[in-house]
Amino acid sequence: MSSEPGPVKRSAVGVLFLTVFIDLLGFGIVLPLLPRYARDFDANGLELGLLMASFSAMQLLFAPLWGRLSDRRGRRPMIMLGLGGSTASYVLFAVADTYALLLVSRLLAGLFAATIGTAQAYIADVTGRDDRGKEMALIGAAFGIGFTLGPVLGWLAHEFGGVRGPGFVAAGFSLVALLMAWKKLPEPARHRPARAGRWFLNPEGLRIALRTPGVPLVLGLQFLAVFCFSNFESTLALLTKEKWGYDIQGNGLLYTYVGFCLLVAQGAVVRRLMPRVGEKAFAWLGCALLGAGLLGIAAGGGALGWILAVLAVATFGFSMISPSLSSLLSLHSPGDRQGEILGLGQSVLSLARILGPFVGYALADRPPGRPYWTCAAIMAVAVAGALLLRAPPADS
Repeated sequence: MSSEPGPVKRSAVGVLFLTVFIDLLGFGIVLPLLPRYARDFDANGLELGLLMASFSAMQLLFAPLWGRLSDRRGRRPMIMLGLGGSTASYVLFAVADTYALLLVSRLLAGLFAATIGTAQAYIADVTGRDDRGKEMALIGAAFGIGFTLGPVLGWLAHEFGGVRGPGFVAAGFSLVALLMAWKKLPEPARHRPARAGRWFLNPEGLRIALRTPGVPLVLGLQFLAVFCFSNFESTLALLTKEKWGYDIQGNGLLYTYVGFCLLVAQGAVVRRLMPRVGEKAFAWLGCALLGAGLLGIAAGGGALGWILAVLAVATFGFSMISPSLSSLLSLHSPGDRQGEILGLGQSVLSLARILGPFVGYALADRPPGRPYWTCAAIMAVAVAGALLLRAPPADS
């Protein structure tokens, strides 16, 4: 398969990147405010945990459905449907005056989170095997920018627009992304419609994925990497408070630094080096770096230089893992099942994002470094698994 779709491909991927980036800005605006808004409605610990897990839980259930529908109905309609649903969920977030409405807004956001898996399938449709990993890294770069700028925009929207401001600003961003997709995003010319089948809770896609050589190992490695990184993301605030003595501002700056590292790694380093090094080497090296960074967090002290260094190592490692495994998952998948299997991959990631914080909080009670020791050991296992990755079929 040629990697030469030329200017049309570059234009389509550029519009897709802007679409996903603008939508993720809204996600970054809302996410840091959820615990605070829930507390304003007197949510207890269980309700807070349910609110934070609701988005990923809905993705777990519905990502394969959106992928299957994108295989059958096209990528562009599903991306637009996801953006429309995101807009509605942010409007509901803005007007929510009870915990129940706040929860419904997050359930709707997770339900319509069709953008990422379908965007990956879109990239698979318009790129050849040599460029796929590099272009997959654009999704990670969009995440990095969204999580770097989103919280700042959320704070400004709250300052100038009150409690409803961030939700309406996030809705505005998703609406802009929807209009951009409608006006500028074409349906991929090489999209191959899948065979008809049951549209929901269809186990056939899972059976095909488990029978396809290479796919189960890639899915397992994706789960381990995201489990450990979400464990790290969710417990870092506890570590900064209990071990390093950071206040709220210092904690926020560290999270912004992590987002900036994601942006630099995925947007500049990974996209340039992956085509030369290859997905398999990137995957095992990324697992090694993520494990080394987590080990450094667990073992190191509170010196700022050390903290910044080990956070960068862990973040760069994860930035290498994510696009390389997404590319390998696409390259191993049958052409008419790209959306469905990439959607299944998003479900696996959602399950990891649910379990990672849950296990992390359980381990972090005492001492606070225990989640990082545990995940460093898990990533050592992941390195061994990544070394067993097989080359994708030549006709991918």
